[in-house]
Amino acid sequence: MEIGIIAVGRLKNGPERDLFSRYYERSKKSAKQLGLSGFSLKELPESQRKNTQERKSEEAKAIRKALPTGAITIVLDEHGKSISSTEFASKISSWADEGNSLLQFIIGGADGLEKDLIKEASLVIGFSKMTWPHQLVRIMLAEQIYRTTTILNSHPYHRS
Repeated sequence: MEIGIIAVGRLKNGPERDLFSRYYERSKKSAKQLGLSGFSLKELPESQRKNTQERKSEEAKAIRKALPTGAITIVLDEHGKSISSTEFASKISSWADEGNSLLQFIIGGADGLEKDLIKEASLVIGFSKMTWPHQLVRIMLAEQIYRTTTILNSHPYHRS
């Protein structure tokens, strides 16, 4: 199963991009024996519209255009369901076992995501009830994807 991230906004060169890359590269290496691959990142430009709803709508349109047909979609949203790392790993494993070939994570921009786009998702998760900058959410997601590969490989990185 191919795993990708579609994110609104760009990570500039610096410690945030370095940390994201570190976890994403680790994921690629530890995922091979699990049949997980792809590991793509599509960065979409933030909308320049003045109105918040118009920005969300324009960004949602760009996200839908970037989504591969038939992909399982996981939206990251502060109002999403809170799940454990082992539940996260189990969900990804079961989707792969069911024969799904594409999994896409969606991270919105500074204003969040359009409500209709959130409703269309296969799963909506949140890392906490707190609001996080989308740059940090990318890093946390990359770490959780890496953690998933270690859980599924019975690697000692994840200690529960």
